[in-house]
Amino acid sequence: MTDSAAASPAPPSAKAPIGSLSTLWPFVRRHLGLFVAWLVALAASSAATLSLPPAFKTMIDQGFAEGGGAIDRAFVLLFVVAVALALATAARFFFVSLLGERVVADLRQQLYAHLIGLDAGFHDRSRSGELVSRLTADAELLRSVVGSSMSVALRSSVTVIGSIGMLFVTSPRLAAYALVGIPLAVLPIVIGGRRLQKISRASQDRVADANALAAETLGAVRTVQAHAREPYERGRFGAALKVAVATARKRIGAQAIVTAVAITLVFGAIVLVLWSGAHDVVGGRMSAGTLGQFVLYALIAGGSVGALAEVWNDLQRAAGGMGRISELLNEDNAIAAPAQPQALPAPVRGELVFEDVGFHYPQRADLPALEHFNLRVRPGETVALVGPSGAGKSTVFSLLLRFHDPQTGTVRVDGMDARLLDPAALREAIALVPQQPTIFAASARDNIRYGRLQADDAEVETAVRAAYAADFIDDLPQGLDTELGERGARLSGGQQQRIAIARALLKDAPILLLDEATSALDAQSERAVQQALETLMRGRTTLVIAHRLATVLKADRIVVMDRGRIVAEGTHDELLAQGGLYAELAKLQFLD
Repeated sequence: MTDSAAASPAPPSAKAPIGSLSTLWPFVRRHLGLFVAWLVALAASSAATLSLPPAFKTMIDQGFAEGGGAIDRAFVLLFVVAVALALATAARFFFVSLLGERVVADLRQQLYAHLIGLDAGFHDRSRSGELVSRLTADAELLRSVVGSSMSVALRSSVTVIGSIGMLFVTSPRLAAYALVGIPLAVLPIVIGGRRLQKISRASQDRVADANALAAETLGAVRTVQAHAREPYERGRFGAALKVAVATARKRIGAQAIVTAVAITLVFGAIVLVLWSGAHDVVGGRMSAGTLGQFVLYALIAGGSVGALAEVWNDLQRAAGGMGRISELLNEDNAIAAPAQPQALPAPVRGELVFEDVGFHYPQRADLPALEHFNLRVRPGETVALVGPSGAGKSTVFSLLLRFHDPQTGTVRVDGMDARLLDPAALREAIALVPQQPTIFAASARDNIRYGRLQADDAEVETAVRAAYAADFIDDLPQGLDTELGERGARLSGGQQQRIAIARALLKDAPILLLDEATSALDAQSERAVQQALETLMRGRTTLVIAHRLATVLKADRIVVMDRGRIVAEGTHDELLAQGGLYAELAKLQFLD
């Protein structure tokens, strides 16, 4: 199991500037109608909010002075403004919330599409749990930004500007005093915001660490239980959560201090200004209604500044999340299709050539996986790759599938350099049956049809029979429509292999890569899988990593590998006669 030793997708930046949220704009622009509707509703609700103080002034100065009908008219005016405010606020909430949902859905879709298209090297150095955390937790932060914080920020900005303007209209002298509090409130927001950026980013990273640990452990839950390590894993996850909570506590504390200081300074300034205004009313220099209007505008301005302080903190957190997502979106795919990819000959004959290939994995730069590797496989030929663990057999498969490109030399398919082909087109010509097949949490039919999505039911059933899988599939509760559970939990190892073989049969690709998977099966399962493999290999160019004597004997040629090189090749009898590494492997692996 990996822990903190696993490398992250990219080194986190020290800061996630608030400007990183600008990368959300292309996603917002896709829903311009909703965005414009939200702005209209926002303008209406802000106008209604700014209309409340004049209505309040009218009620005090005219309603109380004139009595009777004037009071009724004043309260009707207040109610009309309140209804307009309610309707505009509801519309604003609806449009901006829906906009947030759609923007985050688009962002997640684009990020997911980008992640599954990145090269194997990226996924080798990344933790899937952390990637899922960025896809979920970080994207969820952005939902709150678009669906709430952005709306509050713009609304508060509009009301602050409008309120300040109306404060000067109402009483220029008092308004000048009130403005002293605004810069005092902005200062702690700016200073605290810089510290909050770092803490917010660190907080998201610690949450991602805990998620990655949980995903890894749940994915290996049988191993955990088999070793009775549940208490150990609970302790590890608890420790990760403690770190995440401690980091979040710093963020929350900083956010609380910034908010408290800002609101105290703003409302402290307002109280002082109102104290001066009260003396003006007593001295007859201002009407009570005018002071009431000024009080409401001051409260609206102060409340909006306080809201901006809170929203600024939320925006800092979201900027950290968007920065993490942007790192992934900016990851380049090392295995990309060329601008003008060449096409494989039709039909594909299946000739495979490795010309002086050298390759080492990025994590092991000092240890070559393949070195001066030369191999030619004729169309329709079956070649068995034999060698000790770490000899480079699986690397041959990876290079053929273009999961990686060689650092030196060339891999050719039907005479075409694999680097000049579209990886998707190349992989369509290759079927892979790994030693540990991937079974999705879907029906048996859907798992088999993964080999060729457009196949009809009759073709699926033909593949099932050819893979000798009909016997156990017919016994399933709903046959081919039975859900197989996560990682094929309802099937045995041999049954999973036959599902994978049926998938490869349905794909009907001219080139077959077979990591023979009978070594861990019982005799009955092995016989069924072996029969299915013989059907699958017929008429195809086959490269097989051999684990059993039966496969070695049926191969047209055996290639013996050691430390990334070919050390011998020939038939079983020829290689036994030569002695050396193959003879040793034969005694250990093939001959009981």
